[in-house]
Amino acid sequence: MAGSELIRSARRRTIGVLALQGDVGEHERILGLLGARTTRVRRPEDLVCIDGLVLPGGESTTIDRLAREFGVRDALVARIRDGLPVFATCAGMILLADRIVGGIRDQQTFGGLDVTVRRNAFGRQNQSFETELSVAVLGEPPVHAVFIRAPVVEDPGRATPLAALDDGRVVAVEQGALLATAFHPEQTGDTRFHERFLAAT
Repeated sequence: MAGSELIRSARRRTIGVLALQGDVGEHERILGLLGARTTRVRRPEDLVCIDGLVLPGGESTTIDRLAREFGVRDALVARIRDGLPVFATCAGMILLADRIVGGIRDQQTFGGLDVTVRRNAFGRQNQSFETELSVAVLGEPPVHAVFIRAPVVEDPGRATPLAALDDGRVVAVEQGALLATAFHPEQTGDTRFHERFLAAT
């Protein structure tokens, strides 16, 4: 979809951003630049009128705990199962995965994305890194990807891998209207993943 056409289309969309912890403002800024209205999601009633949802990076165990404390978890799971388009980054990828490896005891996900994800696959915060990723569906140039205590997809299941590191580890996937990256497009100013998500809403 061409840029101006996307912006005209996005103006008719309301995108929820799960606002319990993490990169909420960064996603709101990019979605706003692309013409979408955004609303913060903390309670079940916040999910009623949205056309898509962003699960931001942060700490997956904290977001999981707060989602249950705020009483929004079950409604989130139901909307995702009903086909709500979702874009998930870093911790969001963990929360969207059907299966996780390396989670803490009793950690739950919202599910919906048929993948197995390993939590903290690259080690501690000081082992974070940046790299250039070839993402064929986005074309040129490569995506500058920021990995911060990032997960990795160990088994893509029914999802389609969109990007992998040089060692073959999958770091971006798509399954229908569900899109997930192990890295943080919201921190680099590259809008192409957000554009792809908006096109699915």
